[in-house]
Amino acid sequence: MSTLCLREVVRFLCPVLLGVCMLGPSPGRADQPGLPNPFFVFDNGLRGVDDPTTVLRRLGYAGMGASGFQVAPLVRQYQEAGLKVFSTYVGCNLDKTPAYDPQMSRMMDELQGTDVVVWLTVIGGRYGQEDDRAAEIVGEIAEMAAARKLPVALYPHSGFYVATTADALRLARLVDRPNLGVSINLCHELMTDQGAKLDETIRQAADLLMMVSINGADAKQPGFGWDRLIQPLGQGDFDVADFLRKIRQTGYEGPIGLQCYAVPGDPVENLQQSMRTWKQYQAQLGEPLTTSP
Repeated sequence: MSTLCLREVVRFLCPVLLGVCMLGPSPGRADQPGLPNPFFVFDNGLRGVDDPTTVLRRLGYAGMGASGFQVAPLVRQYQEAGLKVFSTYVGCNLDKTPAYDPQMSRMMDELQGTDVVVWLTVIGGRYGQEDDRAAEIVGEIAEMAAARKLPVALYPHSGFYVATTADALRLARLVDRPNLGVSINLCHELMTDQGAKLDETIRQAADLLMMVSINGADAKQPGFGWDRLIQPLGQGDFDVADFLRKIRQTGYEGPIGLQCYAVPGDPVENLQQSMRTWKQYQAQLGEPLTTSP
């Protein structure tokens, strides 16, 4: 077992992750030497795709990231196809009581025994002024997940209470639970004008990083919308390969998801384009890199 894998097990104290490391590569682990990360697609990139498991297997994706609470049937379906459901996108709301859907607990019961990441958004409240309330709610959700041996990763989303990776880090460190981590979502970092801070963000998030999402993008300029900040990989002028290189230098080997929200055109052609570019990244990052301390 690698030193990195041992470090991850100690950090999250998650028996499920320990089992994955001991059993060897997961169904989604990349074979190429450049990037060890499994590469999956958000479910918003599969809308309109007939027989998505067949398409993903043919193109070489590791699986998908779901959304909502009805995810257990998808987990079984993808397992049968030799693929994986890496996450499910759900949320909590600081302005509501209860702050999250009662289906959250049932969903976690159904996912027990898997390592599906509960990818959690936090909305509502007065931005930056209700961390105690947010920490209480997120801590409760993380505790529920820990009882089912599930990881929780905060999902930064432009316009939400947790809008940036910096917000996620602040809250995760306040909650301080071993199964709670953070994400770096490239498009949302760009939308919130954090692009110039990405190097520092990556460095600061390294010890809590559970999930990363990427897509083609143009470097953020005033007035840019999602049409410029979410494109297939290989499109736009933002240097995604360099972003991945810096992620890799932290030692991160977790999943990397392809964000496809509102990308126009044929979804299968878009997935083909993005996979071709992913393989180019594999070639570019094929030489061993020194892991940052």
